[in-house]
Amino acid sequence: MTLVDAGPLVALLHRDDRDHARCVEALRHLRGRLATTWPPLIEAAYLLGFAPRAQDALLEMVERGALVLLPLNGSDAPRVRALLRTYHDLPMDLADATLVRVAEREGVLRVFTLDRRHFSIYRAGRRAFQIIP
Repeated sequence: MTLVDAGPLVALLHRDDRDHARCVEALRHLRGRLATTWPPLIEAAYLLGFAPRAQDALLEMVERGALVLLPLNGSDAPRVRALLRTYHDLPMDLADATLVRVAEREGVLRVFTLDRRHFSIYRAGRRAFQIIP
C-alpha cells in the first residue's frame, strides 16, 4: 500500500500542474493499493475547485476503488493531536498528521507526496518514510 497526499492527487488530475508528468510517471511504477484519509482528499478537492471535471475524477477514483479511504475514528485523535504538537514548528497540517497516524497504525512507510521537505522529517514511530516521487 502507498499513502497518497493531496499534492499528487491534484497533479495527477490536472494536466497543467507543473508536477503532472512526474506524478504520472511515478504512478506507473507503483504497485499495490493507493490509500489516503479524508483530510488530504478534501484538500485536493478544494485545490481542484477551479476544475469541476478534475474534482469529479478525484471522487470517481474513490468510487471505483483506485484510491482507498482509510478510516479515522476517535481513537486516532490523541495520536493526531500529539503529532500536531510534536511537529508544530514545521508546521504540520491536519492532512499530514492523519497520514502519519495511519502509517503508524497500518505499518505503511511508502508515501506519494510532493512535500518531501516535511515527510523527510516526519517519522512513523521511529521509522522514516519512503517518499515517492
